[in-house]
Amino acid sequence: MNHLSLTNLTRSELPRLPFRKITEKILSKKYSLSVVFTGNKRAARLNKKYRGKNYAPDVLAFPLSDKSGEIFIAPKAASRQAALFGEPTAKYIGRLFIHGLLHLKGYRHGSKMEHEERKILRRIDS
Repeated sequence: MNHLSLTNLTRSELPRLPFRKITEKILSKKYSLSVVFTGNKRAARLNKKYRGKNYAPDVLAFPLSDKSGEIFIAPKAASRQAALFGEPTAKYIGRLFIHGLLHLKGYRHGSKMEHEERKILRRIDS
């Protein structure tokens, strides 16, 4: 069984998503994952420190080993992006979570990653 830790450092309510099921489907039952919901300031600091980018991203993923990693999601940044896509924030956060998991699995941005995201979203939505 995997270890999944969800930490909410914001005032936002966490979306009710099948985090464990999605993690097991994408990574494995043996993967240890920490998911942190954080404010834009912390997300921006992490982005600057580890990626050299000067903005608050909606999601960041950090592999710690082959079998463990961390995902940081900024709900306020996610909410703004969700509005641009005309999607409910909870669904968009689910999309970000999947995106982060695929990065932890080794995917890079591109058509293959987007294809995998769509495939997983279809399975979860049905």
